[in-house]
Amino acid sequence: MAFTTLDLLRLDLRENEALHLSCIGGRSGIMRQINAPELNRPGLALAGFYEQFAFQRIQVFGRGENAYLKELSAEGKTDTLKRLFDHAVPCCVFTDDQQPTEDFRELCEAAGCPLLQTSLSSSSFTARVVSALNSIFAPSCRVHGVLLEVFGLGVLLQGPSGVGKSEAALALVERGHRFVADDLVEIRRVGNTLIGKGVEVTSRHLEIRGIGIINIAYLFGVGAIRDSKHIQLAVQLEEWDNSREYDRIGDQDMQVEIIGTHIRQIVIPVRPGRPVPILIETAAMNERVKHMGYNSAQEFNRSAMAWMTVRNPQTAAVEEW
Repeated sequence: MAFTTLDLLRLDLRENEALHLSCIGGRSGIMRQINAPELNRPGLALAGFYEQFAFQRIQVFGRGENAYLKELSAEGKTDTLKRLFDHAVPCCVFTDDQQPTEDFRELCEAAGCPLLQTSLSSSSFTARVVSALNSIFAPSCRVHGVLLEVFGLGVLLQGPSGVGKSEAALALVERGHRFVADDLVEIRRVGNTLIGKGVEVTSRHLEIRGIGIINIAYLFGVGAIRDSKHIQLAVQLEEWDNSREYDRIGDQDMQVEIIGTHIRQIVIPVRPGRPVPILIETAAMNERVKHMGYNSAQEFNRSAMAWMTVRNPQTAAVEEW
């Protein structure tokens, strides 16, 4: 989906991430597409050097660039400036509430290049807009499953339809954990981090067969939901298969790949009587302590090997007899 300058102006970000942008000229080009998350400071271009000019990026004009524009305007040197608008620049942004020169405004209007202004400093605006654009342009996919926050850990429940993912999610919410998404989870890879959230239509809703679609926020309160969450553990639910050998120690390092990033995966077999929500809680807590440097399976193996090493062979023979 195309991302335009108008979309940039309409970004709904939290206060400490807001861009504080307004359009002060070139409105005819407000639908110009932004195709790159990087920015460009056009100092060399203003001086007449257009080799390797990154015109496809948002052009940021700080105090230095604006001071140079004023000098060019005072000397009547606008030829090099006109060359900037021979390129399809997505938009020009003036930071620190600076006002561009009248020459620059006229060229923006003539070229249909959106002219934007922000109250932020160049460094603050750069940090915020790059963060926002990296998220927008990040690789993404949609997977079938349920996403929750369990003990602070992002847990993605997956499995065949009807295995009990939604019921397990409902029980976890009732036990105080937080709901993120059901059915379709939209995942973006930002760096090496997978961020999951619900699609707009189904956000905050959970489907329970026999009951229907329920709104988690209305039933359990806004404290029971999250808009997005870093995914750190994938739990695969499946019907119990007696012919399959399941992990009984916890030393199997299973992983699943999502958008080129691997995360830890465990398989929980489901059958009547198994407390699946409690098992998911336990898996999340176990994963958390692993992140803290403690591995229960490895500790058990070390203890078992130590016990076998120090055990008296004669005593062992008597016990076996």
